Amino acid sequence: MSAQVEYVRLAQTLPPRLLRFFARYPPTVKSATSQQSAATSVQTSVNTSTSQDVDEAESTTKLELAPSDSPNPFKPHKHPETGRWHDPVFSLRRQADLVKMAKAHGVEELLPYTIKGSGEGRKRREEHGLRVKGTGIGQRVKGKAWERTMKGRLAQRKQAMLGMPAMVQQWKQLGHGRGWKRFPF
Repeated sequence: MSAQVEYVRLAQTLPPRLLRFFARYPPTVKSATSQQSAATSVQTSVNTSTSQDVDEAESTTKLELAPSDSPNPFKPHKHPETGRWHDPVFSLRRQADLVKMAKAHGVEELLPYTIKGSGEGRKRREEHGLRVKGTGIGQRVKGKAWERTMKGRLAQRKQAMLGMPAMVQQWKQLGHGRGWKRFPF
């Protein structure tokens, strides 16, 4: 009873968009005991049936095995009769909004699987890496021309600054540029 009161309090704090989502797509129970009890009830109903009621028992077992036949609203699904594919009910942007809202209210684990879930991006990065050309071992990113030549230009500038006092002295001795064959700057 206290668990129900706690769930009611939690539902009162949720925003209306999440409440509507959970009303339309209630979270599935993911406990092993409920799955085992459903499996045993199906087996007993099949074993107690007579030979002429086998067809009825098979149809009831199909219904009991999958009480939530509604497809994941975040994934495309194939219609069982027509074989045509239906788009997801929620776009990727709306999925991301729902995930952010659910995460803020602490109920993200109740949402169905989506690629916009908080752990999915991290998992995909671990599997596939950064996927940027030149970020592997021994590779370099191409970059722009000014980025590729910057290191050489900075080294040249540093050498020029180190030789600057000698150049100033030579400038003064030769009469402020009157003996230069080629200007060094």
